[in-house]
Amino acid sequence: MKLLKHLVFGILLIVAAAMIVPAHVYAAKTLRLAVTDIEGLEMLQREFGAFRDVLSEKTGMEVKFFPVPNRTAAVEAVKSENVDFVLTGPAEYVVFKKLTDAEPVVGFSRPDYFCSVVVLADSGINSVAELKTKKVAIGGVGSTSKHLAPMQIMADNGLDPLKDVSVVHTSVDLGWQALKRGDVSAWGMTTDKFIKLRAKDKELQPGAFKVIARGPDLPNDVLLAAKHVDPQLINTMKKVFIDHSDELVAAILQGSDNKKYSGMKFLPTVKDQDYNYVRSMYRTIGYPKFAGFVE
Repeated sequence: MKLLKHLVFGILLIVAAAMIVPAHVYAAKTLRLAVTDIEGLEMLQREFGAFRDVLSEKTGMEVKFFPVPNRTAAVEAVKSENVDFVLTGPAEYVVFKKLTDAEPVVGFSRPDYFCSVVVLADSGINSVAELKTKKVAIGGVGSTSKHLAPMQIMADNGLDPLKDVSVVHTSVDLGWQALKRGDVSAWGMTTDKFIKLRAKDKELQPGAFKVIARGPDLPNDVLLAAKHVDPQLINTMKKVFIDHSDELVAAILQGSDNKKYSGMKFLPTVKDQDYNYVRSMYRTIGYPKFAGFVE
């Protein structure tokens, strides 16, 4: 009888242990998703609602949006385990990795995602070196393609962009007009935006502009997983993006701001070292520790 009691007690212990499920397994039934460059739940619904619905269907888990007002708030949400996955840009990823040790899950490729340095064709400027002491317009502070990339192109071509040129931060449209008026000698911008502006310009023909340098294709936007996310769940997510790529691409393209992803491919082989060129950009602009966003 005593032996039977011990046997029953042992079985009960095994059953009880099996019923103790780690918190992250329960949490995995609901995946919390943030997108760093979109503010407010309404805009998230509009841009990524269809994508969220398909992702929920294919993972078999509810995907809920976690709106964040800015990139810093997204980092804090990851660190406090309030967010499981974050879709962010390459410049932001480097900081996320440093501050949270988040893991890249899948890259969101963007065709022709690189930066060009543009001048007027009749300016007499034929190389980046000739921009020394001149004004160069670039985009908003902290942008991968509009700020960091043009600064790195200048560095790659022998200039110190912090000392050798006068940098003017401006919007895409204002930078375009400044170049046309001659207020700046060059304009560093995402190439697809340059091509679109050139095509629709009513004042100057395409031949009025000249690209004197272009950077390499930039690392992609990336879906990253917070450190607390179970590795098995990360593998499941990768498989979903591989097996249901066409449906997920079609869903993401329903957002009007997501047209930048037209022709995209999901890249589940994305690795941390793919972003080393972005780390070079941070060093070039004087942020070698990658420990905070450029504001």
